[in-house]
Parts: sequence; C-alpha cells; structure tokens
Amino acid sequence: MTRQLIPGVYVPTVAFFKENEDLDLPTVEAHAAYLAQAGVTGIVTQGSNGEAVHLDREERKLVTAHTRKALDAAGFTSMPVIVGCGSSSTRETIRFCQDAAEAGGDYSIILPPCYYKGQVSNEALLDHFRIAADASPIPVLIYNFPGASGGIDLTSDDILALSQHPNIVGTKLTCGNTGKLARITSQAKPSFLTFGGSSDFTLQTLIAGGAGVIAGIANLIPRSCVKVMELYNSGKVEEAQKLQAIVARADWLAIKGGFVGVKSALQTYRGYGKYSRRPCVAPSDQEAEAIKESIREGMETERSLEN
Repeated sequence: MTRQLIPGVYVPTVAFFKENEDLDLPTVEAHAAYLAQAGVTGIVTQGSNGEAVHLDREERKLVTAHTRKALDAAGFTSMPVIVGCGSSSTRETIRFCQDAAEAGGDYSIILPPCYYKGQVSNEALLDHFRIAADASPIPVLIYNFPGASGGIDLTSDDILALSQHPNIVGTKLTCGNTGKLARITSQAKPSFLTFGGSSDFTLQTLIAGGAGVIAGIANLIPRSCVKVMELYNSGKVEEAQKLQAIVARADWLAIKGGFVGVKSALQTYRGYGKYSRRPCVAPSDQEAEAIKESIREGMETERSLEN
C-alpha cells in the first residue's frame, strides 16, 4: 500500500539514541505519534536530520518500521512515510529503496551521489535517478541539497527532465532557489510535487506554486509550520506573513545548529532527544541554554497553538 503524497508539511525526523548510542525506538515511536497529532502531513525518516549516515542498514529499516508502527497505532494509517535512500552507488540506492518498502515506507527520497562527482557526467548522474526509479518498488522524490551532496546542485532543467519518469513523483529543494522552484512548478506535470526544503521560505514556496515544505524545525514547532500554510491557503496572507517571520527566526536554529541544535531544544522543551552518535555530541550546558533562548519565541508561539 502506497499512501497518497499530498501538499502539506512533512517532517524529517531526528534519530533518537540512548546514552550508549543504541537506538531509542520507543522515543522514535512517541515522537512520530506526537508529530502526527500536531497535524503534519507526513514523516520523513533517514533525511539529513535523521543521521542516516550514522545508521547501518538494519537500523535504518528499524527506524522506518517503528515510525510506521507508531503512526498506525495512533490512528494515522493513511499518513505517508518518505524514506531517505541516497547512497554513493546506484546499486546500494536501489537496495535502500527496497529496504524502505519492506519497512513500510511509501516513498523514497534520493540525494545525488557525490563522492566521485568529478568522474560522473551530468547524464550519468541523471541516469542514476532513472535507474533507481526503474528498480524502486516505491515512488521516488529527488532531493536537491548541495550542502549535503558535495556542492552538486541540480538545475531546473535536470529536475524537469527527471520529472518525466513515471516513478519520480516529486522533489525537495533545500537549495532554497525559489526561481528554480517556480520554473519547475510551472512546467512539470501537475502530479509532480515540488517541496521547499526549509520552513523559512514556506510562503515563497507556496506563492511560486510549491506543494509545501519538508522542514526540520517542524520537529520542534509542527503546529506553527502547519499554521503558516493554513493561513495562506485561507487567504489570510498578512497573518501568514507574521507567523512566517516567527517560524523563520526559529528555523535559524536548525540552519545554524543542525540536528544537534534541534535535539538539544527537544531535550529542553520536551524532555527527550539529547543524544547523537559520535562524532556529533550534545552541546555543553552553556550552549544548550543559548539554544533554549534562541528558540524561546518559536516555542511560546507553538504552545499558544496547542490550546
């Protein structure tokens, strides 16, 4: 069963560990259920926030399987799960797509392979996505994030060419290039969904015809991220702009501090999530206090939406 990919706010969840760096699967489940109950549209496992590069193959499957289990148990049986399946080889990318499907994932999202980028032509790079999509048992999204793929930045021409593949159904643009986004949304088939890769340009994404965002800060302020879209879609643009500004200021934490900063804030405000796998470590007490203050406005706004 592949659940429908629809416009909205998707959350690339952080991975949770115990102090000894073993997976903390009960917290994986609890956090997924919390996000679903907050009104998000879907969950992404093994995204850039999810420490996929710190997980072995079986651990990746476990995180996805327990996320799906938690959503179903909480009554969100139709909520899609997107799974990060990027790898340096096409062969392993296909294997990750197969694993994702077996673990209950509905879609895969694939970063460009970058380790040998100087030895891979642009056409071979596009073929990587086509071959993976041919073999993947679940539909594929393209993940354009130059910061996580050695500077590789797919153009609108590249993505539009890939959008013609019947098993490639969308893209996430963490490059932040809203001109590229507008070109894709205006020329791709209507069923091809284009997502902004951060909540600090949700409105820009929507105005340009995008389908929503896949936003790391939504781990902390899911209701606020969803509310920006709701306000815009209901024509309350001025209110949406005001909330977008608060979300953008909060998102600066995720941009500057990455998933380590997000996890620190989760620990402070929700009581879980502190630990990562080395070489990434939790902030010092002083750093954690600074993170707490940097996200205070966003968390106060989030709490006001909980009532």
